[in-house]
Amino acid sequence: CPVVLAPRKSSIAMPPPADIVKVAIEWPGAFPKLMEIDQKKPLSSIIKEVCDGWSLANHDQFALQHADSSNFYITEKNRNEIKNGAILRLTTSPAQNAQQLHERIQSSSMDAKLEALKDLANYSRDVTFAQEFINLDGISLLTQMVESGTERYQKLQKIMKPCFGDMLSFTLTAFVELMDHGIVSWDTFSVAFIKKIASYVNKFASDISILQRSLAILESMVLNSHDLYQKVAQEITIGQLIPHLQGTDQEIQTYTIAVINALFLKAPDDKRQEMANILAQKQLRSIILTHVIRAQRAINNEMAHQLYVLQVLTFNLLEDRMMTKMDPQDQAQRDIIFELRRIAFDAESEPNNSSGSIEKRKSMYTRDYKKLGFINHVNPAMDFTQTPPGMLALDNMLYFAKHHQDAYIRIVLENSSREDKHECPFGRSSIELTKMLCEILKVGELPSETCNDFHPMFFTHDRSFEEFFCICIQLLNKTWKEMRATSEDFNKARKRVMQVVKEQIMRALTTKPSSLDQFKSKLQNLSYTEILKIRQSERMNQEDFQSRPILELKEKIQPEILELIKQQRLNRLVEGTCFRKLNSRRRQDKFWYCRLSPNHKVLHYGDLEESPQGEVPHDSLQDKLPVADIKAVVTGKDCPHMKEKGALKQNKEVLELAFSILYDSCGQLNFIAPDKHEYCVWTDGLNALLGKDMLSDLTRNDLDTLLSMEIKLRLLDLENIQIPDAPPPIPKEPSNYDFVYDCN
Repeated sequence: CPVVLAPRKSSIAMPPPADIVKVAIEWPGAFPKLMEIDQKKPLSSIIKEVCDGWSLANHDQFALQHADSSNFYITEKNRNEIKNGAILRLTTSPAQNAQQLHERIQSSSMDAKLEALKDLANYSRDVTFAQEFINLDGISLLTQMVESGTERYQKLQKIMKPCFGDMLSFTLTAFVELMDHGIVSWDTFSVAFIKKIASYVNKFASDISILQRSLAILESMVLNSHDLYQKVAQEITIGQLIPHLQGTDQEIQTYTIAVINALFLKAPDDKRQEMANILAQKQLRSIILTHVIRAQRAINNEMAHQLYVLQVLTFNLLEDRMMTKMDPQDQAQRDIIFELRRIAFDAESEPNNSSGSIEKRKSMYTRDYKKLGFINHVNPAMDFTQTPPGMLALDNMLYFAKHHQDAYIRIVLENSSREDKHECPFGRSSIELTKMLCEILKVGELPSETCNDFHPMFFTHDRSFEEFFCICIQLLNKTWKEMRATSEDFNKARKRVMQVVKEQIMRALTTKPSSLDQFKSKLQNLSYTEILKIRQSERMNQEDFQSRPILELKEKIQPEILELIKQQRLNRLVEGTCFRKLNSRRRQDKFWYCRLSPNHKVLHYGDLEESPQGEVPHDSLQDKLPVADIKAVVTGKDCPHMKEKGALKQNKEVLELAFSILYDSCGQLNFIAPDKHEYCVWTDGLNALLGKDMLSDLTRNDLDTLLSMEIKLRLLDLENIQIPDAPPPIPKEPSNYDFVYDCN
């Protein structure tokens, strides 16, 4: 008889509701529990349910925390971050934990005190715990311990030096972590505390952890409080900081330069030049060049950032001269112009100072000022009344004339003796060049929060900007001659020549020459002819064929190229990227990593202790976000983390690197890309996942490049054959079809 099979039940389980999260919860001395947490229920009810399961009374004295390396408490604010499969731990509440640690760090037992401070340093990273500890006046307790610590344990220090060093290190670490949350104002600290921290910079030079934290505290004090800046500036000198740059620990060197940058940045305008003179006296530049830039090790991103900041702050000292107009009545300023004339034409005999030669002298001066290339031949001081570049242009011209006298005289005499109207007016060209160099180096702008773009060559000379000008003015003169520009229509010639010169300079700078001589060599290889070749090559790569058949071919193959770009973007997301979490103290920022699963269905992400070397495996990233849950991708000022209080103080570059993923009703994943390239890759990739167009500049450039390459490959067989703009006419139908052969 036939066998009747019962209908088989489906083995596919229905997905759990969105508000239900499956987790494991640990409790010391007991087996972990698997539990479903309803995110709609109050957190206190969930904690009570967990406590009841282990028969624990006083559930209000307990809390849940992540069981990973962070140990962060779970609160109503961050509970949405709990993911399926997370491991949690039942522990004492933050208030009770803070109270216990507050008592333990005051223990008379050295061992107990040391263990308590170690725990405090670890717990203080959590803002929930930090708030409770600060409510107990914990910051004041730590500052009192620092202020009285060395005197109190002076005898013990000699016999228990390692213990004392660890104790002080944990105390300072806890203080730094607590202050990082921005709960307490920096203005509340005493001079005694500042003196003590400043003393550690010298006293504990051999203890890396104490020195590191002391430098970090000094930097934060200077950056966050004007009053503290003044107090710190009185307690710490550049001479005390310099020895730390001569060591081999790059992290200590980074913190030291950060303190110098902070003092530089916050110094009043009238004090900055004075500080720059002190830095020059202490040979800061040469010490950094020898012990940091040319040391036998790679420069990490944070050191590169601090060197960039120092470079920007140093060039910003030029802003005052750049924005200062020349006073035509100021004899000292006019004497500079006289000196320029004297150096160039001193071989000519000077007229006698008799009254009869005054007119002759004026006529000669006017002729010489014309040869020097000034617009106003009678009173050249009027040429320097425009800002920028103001008096900075005249300073550069005088430096060139004094320190590169042969080159200066050659340029002036060579151009003043030409009769073919192709002379390059030295005065006007110098003014325009100085203005352009200030734009390239962004003189007067505050340093970016994320930029690492320092140039080693600017650390090889005490007058690097002036030397930079001297190289570039010779380049401009050479390029002017190569382009056969004329001075008759200086404005048009200036625009064309300056565009080429700027391109030459920018291309040479992108190679990051290690010295000014190397920069000069790079420019020699970038003649006007070479620039034309590069432009022609790029033009062929970008525009090239604009005839109708080629445009139709482009339109036909464009979808294939876009699909290729899309696959490349998704592959990069699968590889993943390390992102930085910016906060008030940049070097203490944490890292986190995000990558797309190979099947393009899930984003894996999680925190890291340090920047990784290579890819981070999926299984080491604790958190997941299904791509199907993503509602939108927003950028710039539309990002939630750019709308938070204080976030818009970030400069334009940070806004240009910010993007966020919005999911669920209020969930968000916030990013700040390491650079513009990664920003474009991620925004393109995320838009591709959502089925939207990839609109970044990188996509446009890639599309143009790949389209041009593909078209050239397809047209190789048609080389030297002119492609008509219109298709050939269709011939008339034949009068008969007798020539057709019927195979059937």
